[in-house]
Amino acid sequence: MSKQLPFRTGEARSSRFSARNLAWVVVSAGLLATGYKFSHSRSLWVHSPYIPGCEGAWNDAGNPDRLRDFQNCAVNNLLETGLPFMNVEPIAVSDFEERRDRLAQALVAEGVDAFVVEPGYTFKYYGNVSQPEWEVWEPEERPFLMIVRPFHDQASGNVKANTTFLCPSFEAERARLLGMPFTDSIQIVPWEEHWNPYTTLKQSEVFLGLSRPARLMVDEEMRDFIQRGLGSAGFEIVGLQGKVEEVRQIKSAREVDILRAVNTGTVEAVRQMRKCLYPGLTENEIASALDNALRAAGLDPFFDIVLFDENASNPHGGTNGSKVLEPETFVLIDVGAHLYGYSSDICRTFFPPFLPKPAKDDVLSPRMSEKLKVWDIVFEAQTRSIDQMRENSTAASVDIAARDVISRAGYGEAFTHRVGHGIGIKAHESPYLNKGNEASLLKTGMTFTSEPGIYLVDEFGVRHEDVLLVQGDGKPCLLTGSRAQGPWEP
Repeated sequence: MSKQLPFRTGEARSSRFSARNLAWVVVSAGLLATGYKFSHSRSLWVHSPYIPGCEGAWNDAGNPDRLRDFQNCAVNNLLETGLPFMNVEPIAVSDFEERRDRLAQALVAEGVDAFVVEPGYTFKYYGNVSQPEWEVWEPEERPFLMIVRPFHDQASGNVKANTTFLCPSFEAERARLLGMPFTDSIQIVPWEEHWNPYTTLKQSEVFLGLSRPARLMVDEEMRDFIQRGLGSAGFEIVGLQGKVEEVRQIKSAREVDILRAVNTGTVEAVRQMRKCLYPGLTENEIASALDNALRAAGLDPFFDIVLFDENASNPHGGTNGSKVLEPETFVLIDVGAHLYGYSSDICRTFFPPFLPKPAKDDVLSPRMSEKLKVWDIVFEAQTRSIDQMRENSTAASVDIAARDVISRAGYGEAFTHRVGHGIGIKAHESPYLNKGNEASLLKTGMTFTSEPGIYLVDEFGVRHEDVLLVQGDGKPCLLTGSRAQGPWEP
């Protein structure tokens, strides 16, 4: 049974399952470098902020035990669900090979000779290497490039991918040691430090036989000096577009499974943590406890925005996280985590559990009445945008569906951002759901957030965010488990 932290301070509950002990060890690895210290056996973590002139003080109304209990409660509640959403498999080598083959077929459709990408999110998608994994110190001036070319496979009769890497000679062995997802040994075109790397690529066997300048499509993350270098060597450079861009936008069944797992798990972490809230907690303390819970479940949080009342009128915050929780506080939490390289991005707005839900005949204050009204308006706007997420709908129409609801309710100027975006290995991917994007059409297999909001400056903000999968002309599939049911049931 999940726990709700008692209104009065009680003794810290001990860890009861060996799985929890293991989870706390996992959590510890991510916390030692972020201002946390281990305390009171293996089961409790406490945050010890530095306050000038108050060394050793606790930013929790002088009650470190209660803050410890809160963090423990959030983790234990989530672990006690059994984590059913985590029963998924990572991306396999065969998945990467299939992606590169789809890329090759898209290149043929777009009349492009090759796709060129340097370490980053797209390289990670096709070759499982991110920029920090290749360049742990800083983005390098030496180009390391993946070049994917289409060829006609005589055995199968299909277009397949041939992949080569342009790599500094002294880094070639390190490139091989990355263990990139290829069945055979990787092909490398090495270049010495005193050579022009782009001329080296042009003169290599990669483009041997072409009687014209090779037409290269470059990823949106490609740095300018590399694009200019390729161009000066005689390549024709075109930007990411069309069928090639769709390869990453349209998710496979395995990708959808991971997105469902990480987003459902992130929502569940928020719900289980909410049960433990008590008056006096700060935004920062809640964010820390939520991050702990996510790590204990096997997820890797990468952003966590916790905002109370007027702080939430700025959608992405900007305040110092010190505002304290009170009974009628509207809590907005926007949080993302990673699982197997895929992102969650969800948002919930709710009241704390120690505020009783009013009965239908209760007389409410004007402020409370408006909070409940705005919560419902934003939820209806989200419903309308979700209903519009169908095959061949424009990205603009999804935004407009939500915006019309909010505008008719009189809050149009308070909905200050787009209604959503694509999501995958990046939390924010194309296509982007804004009212000006008439050119992008939704396709089956695309995944999007729907996150309308109303932000009343110096008062409060409300946003609901879920992740959905486009499924033909039917309703999209929810990838966050279940939507919010109300301000007391996020």
